[in-house]
Amino acid sequence: WASQQDMDDMISLALRVNDFLSGLMLGVGIKLVDFKIEIGRIWDNDYMRLIIADEISPDSCRLWDMETGQKLDKDVFRRDLGNLADAYTEVARRLGVMPQRETGVTKPTLIN
Repeated sequence: WASQQDMDDMISLALRVNDFLSGLMLGVGIKLVDFKIEIGRIWDNDYMRLIIADEISPDSCRLWDMETGQKLDKDVFRRDLGNLADAYTEVARRLGVMPQRETGVTKPTLIN
């Protein structure tokens, strides 16, 4: 189902994802231990391309805190190490995709 060129392209794609994710996580104090990706095919006009056809999240990666070794991935659930939502929230917070908690609650207002 995959030619040798497809296999070479998949390896190249996986290595690019590894380089990107490793650097991204290192920058926020997280060690990327491993990950899995699924690769699919799409047609771009008359040309078939290979793409990542899956999410990249703590569900598909093993992520450990660089200093403490604390697990910040699905192993928290698998090994009953605490609250999975807390671990995922910590990853999101470090990556800057989770807003910081505010001291007060503000209600939305309508602007006329």
